Amino acid sequence: MKKLALLLIYGASRLPLRVLYALADVMYLIVHYLIQYRKKVITENLRNSFLELSAHDLRTVRRKFYHNFADYLAETLKSFTISSTELRVRVQHINQHLFLEAKEERKNIILLTGHVFNWEWFTALATVVPQSKCFPVYRKVNSSFWDRQILKMRSRFGNNALEANDVIKHIFRNENDGDSIYMFLADQSPHVNVVEYGLTFLNQATPVFIGYDKLATRRDLKFIYCDMKKVKRGYYQVNYYEIFPDGEKFRPMEVVKKFHQALEQTIRRRPDNYLWSHRKWKNADAIKHFES
Repeated sequence: MKKLALLLIYGASRLPLRVLYALADVMYLIVHYLIQYRKKVITENLRNSFLELSAHDLRTVRRKFYHNFADYLAETLKSFTISSTELRVRVQHINQHLFLEAKEERKNIILLTGHVFNWEWFTALATVVPQSKCFPVYRKVNSSFWDRQILKMRSRFGNNALEANDVIKHIFRNENDGDSIYMFLADQSPHVNVVEYGLTFLNQATPVFIGYDKLATRRDLKFIYCDMKKVKRGYYQVNYYEIFPDGEKFRPMEVVKKFHQALEQTIRRRPDNYLWSHRKWKNADAIKHFES
């Protein structure tokens, strides 16, 4: 059964994107109108995040989200076989000088981004930067079969994907020589048992992952925010911004705050391009320390 699944995945992945997008149009109709995939969660997340929008505007954002979500599924499937050459055409990386500066300054890089479509194509960054080691950070899934496939997909193009529970130790053990990049999906929701800190994000008290904050105060690293933008179907632009420019000093939780402020700006510019189907706010009641 698993061999058959692999044959189907890789066979479909080799289809041209125009064919996969045609299938995505069908998938959009299914997830939006037929099964109404997580409609209640999506609607609640949007309503709580955008208090100023009318019911009509919220429905419009939700409909566009389903379109982008279907495209995300098609593009993720393509990620198993897409070439680095094609990704360099489809994903434009702006402000690459920051990576050269980090290399010259001998500072490893922490890249912070959120679940903005399409973060899976972002990993081909490894083919255009001067750093030789890139580590996408991921969370294990319950199925060992699918976990191996995700790990394999995210370890393409010279990447070496790291499981989230291992990454902090890896960073402290790895030489800080400017030759490593760690790629965090930093808007992950912490497990209810480890919720410690929360802040206001999109009008809501939000429990946030803070593992990377200790890095800011204990190692001389370069923190870079990745502003993802969908230019048009199948084409993206990533603008890189240094979170602490001009030698600004780190303060506890400051990098967490600045990341979420930047991510909120990205989302507000194109709200339909964020993953509203995840339950980011489900453990808000467990926050032990909150800052507005």
